[in-house]
Amino acid sequence: MSTPTKRRKRNDYHGSPHTVRSLDYFFGKQTNGTKGVAKPVLQQESPKQDNKDTKAEEALSDEQLARKLQAQWDKEDGQGKVVGDGDYLADQNGTVRVTNSKQQLDKAHTSVENGAATETRTTADLLSNAFATMQKPKKNTLSLQTATAEEDIVSYTIPLDDSPLTFDPGKYITELTKQWSTEGGHATYALLTRCFILINSTQSRIKIVDTLVNLLRVIIEGDPESLLPAVWLATNSISPPYIDLELGLGGSAISKALKKVCGLDNAGLKTLYNKYGDAGDVAFEAKKRQSLTLRKPKPLTIKNVFESLVSIANAKGTGCQEVKQRIVEKLVQDARGAEESRYIVRTLVQHLRIGAVKTTMLIALSRAFLLSRPPNATFPIRPQSGLAKLNKQELAEIYSKGEELVKACFARRPNYNDLVPTLLEIGISDELLLRCGLALHIPMRPMLGSITRDLGEMLTKLQDRDFSCEFKYDGQRAQVHCDAKGKVTIFSRHLELMTEKYPDLVALVPQIRGEGVSSFVMEGEVVAVDRESGELKPFQILANRARKDVVIGTVKIDVCLFAFDLMYLNGEELLSRPFRERRSLLRSLFVEKPHHFTWVKSIDATSMDTERVQEFFKSALDIKCEGIMVKVLDNMPNPDLQAELDGDGALLCDPPVKLPPTPSKSKKRSKAKGLSDDVPEEKKGGRRKALLATYEPDKRVDSWLKVKKDYNTTTDTIDLIPIGGWHGQGRKAAWWSPILLAVRNPETGSLEAVTKCMAGFTDTFYKANKEKYAEGSDNVIARPAYVDYVGEPAVWFEPQEVWEMVFADVTLSPTYTAAIGLVSEERGLSLRFPRFLKVREDKSIDEASTSDFLAALYRKQEAKAPKEEGKVVDDEEVD
Repeated sequence: MSTPTKRRKRNDYHGSPHTVRSLDYFFGKQTNGTKGVAKPVLQQESPKQDNKDTKAEEALSDEQLARKLQAQWDKEDGQGKVVGDGDYLADQNGTVRVTNSKQQLDKAHTSVENGAATETRTTADLLSNAFATMQKPKKNTLSLQTATAEEDIVSYTIPLDDSPLTFDPGKYITELTKQWSTEGGHATYALLTRCFILINSTQSRIKIVDTLVNLLRVIIEGDPESLLPAVWLATNSISPPYIDLELGLGGSAISKALKKVCGLDNAGLKTLYNKYGDAGDVAFEAKKRQSLTLRKPKPLTIKNVFESLVSIANAKGTGCQEVKQRIVEKLVQDARGAEESRYIVRTLVQHLRIGAVKTTMLIALSRAFLLSRPPNATFPIRPQSGLAKLNKQELAEIYSKGEELVKACFARRPNYNDLVPTLLEIGISDELLLRCGLALHIPMRPMLGSITRDLGEMLTKLQDRDFSCEFKYDGQRAQVHCDAKGKVTIFSRHLELMTEKYPDLVALVPQIRGEGVSSFVMEGEVVAVDRESGELKPFQILANRARKDVVIGTVKIDVCLFAFDLMYLNGEELLSRPFRERRSLLRSLFVEKPHHFTWVKSIDATSMDTERVQEFFKSALDIKCEGIMVKVLDNMPNPDLQAELDGDGALLCDPPVKLPPTPSKSKKRSKAKGLSDDVPEEKKGGRRKALLATYEPDKRVDSWLKVKKDYNTTTDTIDLIPIGGWHGQGRKAAWWSPILLAVRNPETGSLEAVTKCMAGFTDTFYKANKEKYAEGSDNVIARPAYVDYVGEPAVWFEPQEVWEMVFADVTLSPTYTAAIGLVSEERGLSLRFPRFLKVREDKSIDEASTSDFLAALYRKQEAKAPKEEGKVVDDEEVD
């Protein structure tokens, strides 16, 4: 390894006891033996002066010393310093100082020892040779660099938050591509960071969409190869849920990288984290304080960052943690400026907090491809000038067509790896749905049911319509795919692959598939059952089942699949068929096998069958179902309503009954959630299309309604104390969500955590709650000693108010300690599906519900049905 041009002195430096040899020692004989050669004037610092400087340097900190040395070197650079292997320094007066040049000194020794005048060189010769050979910068030479490379001025000045109808990517592409050419021609991460900064600075959903649209347009026209990585990074993921590709990074990896790259110690890092609470903000502050580094950062590109994340996720086996750590450190080190560091770290911890959720990205993609296309593409786009002349309603109609098409594709095949390349090739066209439609072994996003307050509201919504009522089992929703070769895959409601979890269901498929059925996609509810009696068991029992590597012979928890829909059959989509027809195909083409595979229990009814529906609902609750699902059977309205059809075939209905508000402190309607007051508002020109009985992936529509027992007005409530919160995600990034709640232990005086809640809150309430429990305020405290909880929320609240909560069940929990010892010696109690009702202003925290009350609710619940035993893990909410 070659000698560095400059070596930083350590703070504990002590001068060598050996005599410092001057240059006369090396060149004395040479000069005396060579006639006619002028003796150069050589300067040597005196030992006395050197000791003085050393003592002064010992009093400096590392960073102060580094700055001092850098300033000295910069000054010397301006006075004729030669950069390279030979450290010759010459000032303007011609004075020469030689620091260390092994090669030249060796030659000097040779000339002195041999006494060969022909091999001797004058100092002028040496300097001439040094300047001739050492002008080229030396590779692998350690020197202090600024910690932040030159920031991408071009990217940071692009007005991405302008309206897409006035924003012209072409104005910036030339300058950007010229800059990108030094980075392999790919878009820099600075451009994405610029977008994140602008999005994070606004609460306007319109501004967020516009900013994303303009970012995507710049990349589409300037570097199409970086579009897919940019989409993944902006959506805070690297793969769809059904592909097992997780970063697997712990907080320690980020901490180690920040300490190593930014020169922090444990105390400094902890101080920053306690102050800011967000890993990205900590990285921002740490990078701001770092000024010097031994390695000049290499600008990050969008493509490189994404590939680095994929490399982290793919690192497996022995030594994988070291591999991941090196990649993390390189990303943090190469981040240019504090802002890039902030979003790199937020990406690594998978908590981007910019509010660009899935729906926002799909809208942005549709609008971007409506206005821009890659350089070599030929698909049609809409001119900006024409769109700018349209009014808001006309523009919304044009936008909505593309948006619905892109959303429909993603709902059927939720993978940007399929959607984005197709958009780059054909743009927004009807062919998109054909090329990105439903496919076997790729889960579609499930259809969801709208929530109703009670049976009365449900019957009102479906007045004069034929519908089916089905038991809503307390299990896990499953989407079963089977192809013509017999390959079976099973996906959860959240699109996660569950095939390994249910090998018994995979083995069951050949037995239930009837003649003539080659391939299908079926949906149902997996429920834990007693194989002999068929008795249903609660979700907690099912949740205890292992998730991976389950062997049929070792299965201890038996399950039954209750099928309720068929979306694909023998190569044909059935999504556009009415529910009555899909249900008929399901029940006629598949073979029922009791206690293994069957249909959901159901009845067909109309809104006139009130008593019958009520009895069915009660029977569902008696066997510990969650409630019932109500589904419209046919597309066409009831024949009695034909007179209400207008000329276009649209059904003239009364104003639709909107969902009543969740009770809260404020009765003001939340526009964001689409809630209304208890009294339906009159809607001018109230007209809506008839409720369709088709299967609508990724939509929550009124043709499917759910009535759950926790929405029933007779359900028990409990008064809890909010004691902590976490930073929200997506749309809730600016608020506390979820919120940790606790009951009182009257004997010990402690507060025992019982559940987290993120349901029932309005945006107005969220905002007021964040203001009340703002970081740095008196209402946010250090971890209190009187709280009993094993976890660590982002902030701890000063206990001071009581919230009334509604819930579905009280369950045994290994996580929460509330009421431990009252029901179980090993486990506490928790609430399933907690929902906020209102703030109990009439109660102080001394009047909040106690652990004894919680235990009583559990016993009351268990008394209604036979006791079920089994281990409990954290509950997973299922639809």
